[in-house]
Amino acid sequence: MTSTTSTASPTGWAVSLMESLGGPGAGAAIALENLFPPIPSEVVLPLAGFTASRGELGLVEVLAWTTAGSLVGALVLYALGAFLGRRRLRAVVDRLPLVRLDDLDRAEAWFDRHGGAAVFLGRFVPVVRSLVSVPAGVARMPLARFALLTTVGSGLWNTAFVLAGYGLGANWQHVETWVSMYSRGVVLAAGMLVVAFAVTRIRGRASTAG
Repeated sequence: MTSTTSTASPTGWAVSLMESLGGPGAGAAIALENLFPPIPSEVVLPLAGFTASRGELGLVEVLAWTTAGSLVGALVLYALGAFLGRRRLRAVVDRLPLVRLDDLDRAEAWFDRHGGAAVFLGRFVPVVRSLVSVPAGVARMPLARFALLTTVGSGLWNTAFVLAGYGLGANWQHVETWVSMYSRGVVLAAGMLVVAFAVTRIRGRASTAG
């Protein structure tokens, strides 16, 4: 396997891990991507598919290891949420500026109703696919259900990118370019929502004080 990515970057380190360990390395890189989003699955997965197209790794092996890696990373974050728990989370939120406990109450009520869809669909959204595991742990979503939804959602995401790399061959890096645009759009939209929330809350406090 060859790569021009610098090993000094998170991406280069993940690629080096896969080059050294093969399928298990790809799984480890994807597990770490859940914990450290700067390691982008959009690079690791297509490269793994390209490697499979050259016969250096089996396609089924790549899909199995990367999906297992996604599940392991998600379970670590689920455990973090379960350890944090509702009481500790409320204590943290109570100290945050601009956020009220009733905001958390509404978020918890929403997650109780739509948590399954959030866990499944969140696997298709950059950054969210990592973060969504934490509230699932806080809410103590049944572990078997969480694992099933994560495995299916992550399996579909991983398969799409691995097959894209497999089909594009030496041009696998085009996938990163396309998805980077999608990721930037998601981050921009999230940033705009945060700003809108902050502005609305500040204006509300100002009008109450006046």
